[in-house]
Amino acid sequence: MLVQRTLTNPISATGVGLHSGRQIKLNLFPADEDTGIIFRRIDLSPQVEIKAIVDNVGATTLATTLVEGETQIATIEHLMSAFAGLGIDNVIVEVDDMEVPIMDGSASPFVFLIQSAGIKQQTKPKKFIKIKEEIKVETPDGAYAKLAPYNGFKVTYALVYDNEKQKKYNSTSTVDFNSTTFLKEISRARTYGFVSDIDYMKKNNLALGGSEKNAVVIGEDEILNDDGLRSSEELVKHKILDVIGDLYLLQYNIMAEFEGYKSGHSLNNLLLNRLLELPDAWEVISSDGDAPEIRYIEPIIDPSSG
Repeated sequence: MLVQRTLTNPISATGVGLHSGRQIKLNLFPADEDTGIIFRRIDLSPQVEIKAIVDNVGATTLATTLVEGETQIATIEHLMSAFAGLGIDNVIVEVDDMEVPIMDGSASPFVFLIQSAGIKQQTKPKKFIKIKEEIKVETPDGAYAKLAPYNGFKVTYALVYDNEKQKKYNSTSTVDFNSTTFLKEISRARTYGFVSDIDYMKKNNLALGGSEKNAVVIGEDEILNDDGLRSSEELVKHKILDVIGDLYLLQYNIMAEFEGYKSGHSLNNLLLNRLLELPDAWEVISSDGDAPEIRYIEPIIDPSSG
């Protein structure tokens, strides 16, 4: 039986906010069973808590943002992806600004934090969202996102650009988490942007903290980062990383096959809302019954033990 997971110890880090450009402190704390993922703005008085669920999603342009009234916490998707990929069910996330720090643009620093804090197995069974019927949303330009029944978790993503100079970055990748892990295949893939887009965003006070230190920067004809890409599939696998983080806003890991074609945060969120409108197309199951075949890394009970 797969059981719920939290952290063994609290842990902290600091990093730059992608859009604000400010230094932001991040604190992660263990949480009780059935708590879920809760974000907390500690720079406000009183502090504001926002649960990481679909109903609390606000803006989805360039990043996924949680909102509670006038309060927002943006750029949550990479941290959420790390939680989902490592099977972390319950944790409190504190930030002292309006977004999660971007770190190196991937989920790898968050994975390192979680592993350094220790992964603690709890006692209650882990829950999953099991997809029973295909669900699909699409846009007039042909982009789509869909979920279909699958005994495990598999993601296929097609990265497609129509611009002639960008077409060389087109790629399709499939990752089946029945046979591999998030840590091995996805976690190190960084966010990316084209120089033309970055210049536009900075002129509009967006991506003020963006640089080659926390993103893959693509110029007119080549990758501008000194070390190039971390893998030949880094761009498309970052899209898969984003998908995993967005799907975790269902609160539980999902048993399904996801397929995306040119989809982004907005279309992913539209898919989740469509799912919630179709209660007969899915169910919540417990791992003390028919546990799915999904691979997670082994828990780290006490990092101090070496």
